[in-house]
Amino acid sequence: MNIGSVEWKTPPPVQIGSRVEFVARFLGRTLRYTYEFVELIPGERLVMRTQQGPFPMETTYSWAIEPDGSTRMTLRNRGEPAGFSRLMTPLMKPAMRRANRKDLAMLKALLESQPV
Repeated sequence: MNIGSVEWKTPPPVQIGSRVEFVARFLGRTLRYTYEFVELIPGERLVMRTQQGPFPMETTYSWAIEPDGSTRMTLRNRGEPAGFSRLMTPLMKPAMRRANRKDLAMLKALLESQPV
């Protein structure tokens, strides 16, 4: 998904139960959905879920320190499309992979351009 905006629905910082609303473009459609943070292990793992939209899903971010000192981030999305989206599943998987790669490349560029 190409995320256009994110808005806190609960006061930051992130904690279990926090909610954020995303507005994204996917397959030519604008989607608005709210994620709830359900697991948080700082520096290791973050899990958030949404029950809204055409494909309710769970997104997991995991981080691990590599032998060279860099950080590897792993992103996993899983969910079950509902309604018409279920018929589009064969097309959605590769489209989601492409959108995720694009979003992650932008995030990487942003993070690496900032002094730490």
